[in-house]
Amino acid sequence: MDSKIATLIARYDELTSLYDNPEVALDSSRMAEISQEIGEISEVVLIGKELSKIEASLESNAALLDEPNNDPELIKIAEDENRDLHERQQGLEKTAHEILYPSADISLDKKNVTIEIRAAAGGDESGLFASEIYRMYSRYAELRGWEVIELDRNEGGLGNIKQVTAEIRGKGAYGVLKWESGAHRVQRVPKTESSGRIHTSTVTVAVMPEIEEKEFHLNMSEVEFEAFRAGGHGGQNVNKVSTAVRLTHTPTGIVVVCRTERYQGRNREIAENMLRAKLWEIERAKDTSAVELNRKAQVGTGDRSEKIRTYNFPQNRVTDHRVNKSWYNIEGIMDGVIGEMLEYINSNIYTTNQDE
Repeated sequence: MDSKIATLIARYDELTSLYDNPEVALDSSRMAEISQEIGEISEVVLIGKELSKIEASLESNAALLDEPNNDPELIKIAEDENRDLHERQQGLEKTAHEILYPSADISLDKKNVTIEIRAAAGGDESGLFASEIYRMYSRYAELRGWEVIELDRNEGGLGNIKQVTAEIRGKGAYGVLKWESGAHRVQRVPKTESSGRIHTSTVTVAVMPEIEEKEFHLNMSEVEFEAFRAGGHGGQNVNKVSTAVRLTHTPTGIVVVCRTERYQGRNREIAENMLRAKLWEIERAKDTSAVELNRKAQVGTGDRSEKIRTYNFPQNRVTDHRVNKSWYNIEGIMDGVIGEMLEYINSNIYTTNQDE
């Protein structure tokens, strides 16, 4: 049993004995404090006491199984009971661990997200697929009633996106989309391929939670600022005034651009938020001693081999390689009907990662 659970059980017993003390009962404020503390730890204490019963039963069965010339039927009963006890034990231990050591990601799950999509391997076909992936997430957000705010876009041709950055605002957006980071591979016959040969291309996706200044301080003395004309649609102010913003973090070389708003001040604020989120991701990776692992999990190099998911158009199949699961509705998925897929991945990827 976790030593912290054992400590809480001892504390619970101490508190309940105080609760029954007549002298303590006369102090209403003290009684209120005791009641509150009992309520805070009671769930873990109940789990701990149940774990103690399971451990006692396992020890009893172990003694039974060790007895020579035992009845085979009794041995089978003990072995069957042990399987059920171990399963129950693992479930209770997992629940207790989640209560005692809550993940920092739980609070992050409620946040808005910034999503970056970049064309990687595959030339024009990769750029075309990047635009389709962006549309997939945008359509999904629309179906959820979330707002999509495009922050920056770099086009490579008609319907071809080299890179696009957008903010998705909606309750629980990060919790739903956080596992979408990585390389997405497409296999299909391009329209320009006369021989019917299947091409393979990749795009990279990075999903970052909205990080506030109080959660991560951005040292502006390390940031180079540049304003420039946005260009494109948006009217006279956007096209003729330097409203777009580029920030460069000199220690890391990270560059963020925002040109979506008509006013430079607002674009700078958004760019600072984007840069803060990127730097926060790096620091969190350092804290877990997994910088390189985190970078690969987020984006990688875009090489075809570094994939989390494959979209196979000829087979009408989308396969997520982390959970070894396929869905056979590629047209619907590319149109944003990805809720079922995301729910399955979110429910199963933790177990898969633990096994690895």
